[in-house]
Amino acid sequence: MEKSILITGGVRSGKSELAERLALRPTGRAVYIATAEAWDDEMRDRIATHQARRGPEWSNHHVPLHLVEALDRTDGGDPRLVDCLTLWLTNLMLGDHDWRAAGETLADALTRQTAPVVLVTNEVGAGIVPENKLARDFRDAAGWLNRRVAEVSDTVILTVAGCPIKVKPNDNPL
Repeated sequence: MEKSILITGGVRSGKSELAERLALRPTGRAVYIATAEAWDDEMRDRIATHQARRGPEWSNHHVPLHLVEALDRTDGGDPRLVDCLTLWLTNLMLGDHDWRAAGETLADALTRQTAPVVLVTNEVGAGIVPENKLARDFRDAAGWLNRRVAEVSDTVILTVAGCPIKVKPNDNPL
């Protein structure tokens, strides 16, 4: 398995299911690093749906902010799945943390991991321009973070309607 795999795509495109399969493939066990916060009933339902898919082969960690520390702490064992970078970024921005510095620290951490890491993120820049500044700032920050993590990842996969497309490495360099 590659050392780092970034999976991106739209909402409900099959990113998480693919990431779960890839993370379990090498050993049949994996570490799930969840970044979501349950702020309302709808989000609690989404989290419960994800949790219901996972069985005893998963070691689960709730890590809304301290992602790099969690990666370093769990390195050297089973593959890790981070789901998802977009929610991690949300937590950083809403908590008024320096998201760009955190993203740089994450990119650096990914280069030194020894056990595989599968990261899930959302592709949010393909839609309309948001009407408010916070949403535009978030869209721009997510685009930057995705590019930075993709830069250091061995493999990048785009999911569209449940179909994975390998983006990196790519046999057609431009």
